[in-house]
Amino acid sequence: MAARTYRDIQPGIPPICKIEVIEMKKIKLFIMKSCPYCKMALSWMDTLFAENSDYRRLDIEIIDELAEPVIAARHDYYYVPTYYVGDKKMHEGAASLKKIKHVFDAAMEP
Repeated sequence: MAARTYRDIQPGIPPICKIEVIEMKKIKLFIMKSCPYCKMALSWMDTLFAENSDYRRLDIEIIDELAEPVIAARHDYYYVPTYYVGDKKMHEGAASLKKIKHVFDAAMEP
């Protein structure tokens, strides 16, 4: 029996498919577990993940400033939640769904 190729299984698929790889910037999110605004921001993030599966591919590091004070001290912010995209502070303080979407979209820009 001859080996089957992908073209045998899916004859309409061309032998070479171009796949676009999008380089995303890392997001750092500073929170405090007891902060109600942080809990709301995490909930809105879940909403965005459900609405757009591309957001699930984002590299998001969540840093609890009380658990990791050394890392938190290296960043210039006062209020939580605070979002950084790369080294740029994108949002600080009480967030909204629209503001978090803006952060996610900025991280996905080339």
